[in-house]
Amino acid sequence: MDAFLQQCVNALQWGSFYALIALGYTLVYGVLRLINFAHGDIFMVGAYIAFFLSTAFLDPNGMFGYSRELTLVLTLILTMILTSCCGVTLERIAYRPLMRKGVHRLYVVITALMCGLVLENGNLALLGASRRTLPELLEKKVYVFGGITVTNLKLFVIITAFLVFLFLQFVVTKTRVGMAMRAVSYNKFALPLMGIPMSSVIVFTFILGSGIAGLGGLLFAMSYPVLEPYMGAMTGWKAFIAAVVGGIGDVRGAFLGGFLLAFVEVMVTAFLPSTFRDLFAFTILLLILWKRPTGIFGLPLTTKI
Repeated sequence: MDAFLQQCVNALQWGSFYALIALGYTLVYGVLRLINFAHGDIFMVGAYIAFFLSTAFLDPNGMFGYSRELTLVLTLILTMILTSCCGVTLERIAYRPLMRKGVHRLYVVITALMCGLVLENGNLALLGASRRTLPELLEKKVYVFGGITVTNLKLFVIITAFLVFLFLQFVVTKTRVGMAMRAVSYNKFALPLMGIPMSSVIVFTFILGSGIAGLGGLLFAMSYPVLEPYMGAMTGWKAFIAAVVGGIGDVRGAFLGGFLLAFVEVMVTAFLPSTFRDLFAFTILLLILWKRPTGIFGLPLTTKI
């Protein structure tokens, strides 16, 4: 029983990464009906930004030489800001010109795939293929509850993910900008008639989604401090699948889907050969979609004529 509970805690940590990335997918899709396949690579960009910031802040021979606590706070804030800038830049340069021309949504999706490849290979060309290690930003502490071992970093990751979810749920359901985001999703053509600047709502959506992806990249790099240019590819794809299973376009669904996928992966790895991990995980998710094609919280879309 202790082994099962320990794996549940591990699944909560791993699911936090999937959930944070899936929230970005579902925000953009919920507003624009666009699957931003470059989102996983924005997660990678966030991890690299965190690496360079933390290295500069902690360097005792540099101009900063800050403590680890102050470095963690500054790195977290600046990583989210800079990653948001990266996401908004992609929206301005790659997506907005196509959407203004009224092209088919498929071309925007293909553009998103190409943007992800540009980020990956641009990182590879500029920084090389060598792996980098994030400095330790949080002094490790171990807590034992019965037969369960939990570190302070694991608790920090899990609690942060839940706080981000509660914040997003509040923004989407209780604020004026959240109402505007839902209005864009419902009928973007009527939005200008209501005096709502659609471009500002879209930019805000990319700021939120990309900032959360950057936060996920920082937390992932703190937990597994080996960074490489393609670290966001498979993680991003899995987070997208988790968002679809939970019901893409719904914040609750994206959050739940990330933890569901992580739970299946961790349990399969713990009690079966690790080679079965992806097979079992994707088979179970496929069965869920077979039973509920719109996902757990998703609703079928209706087209008005």
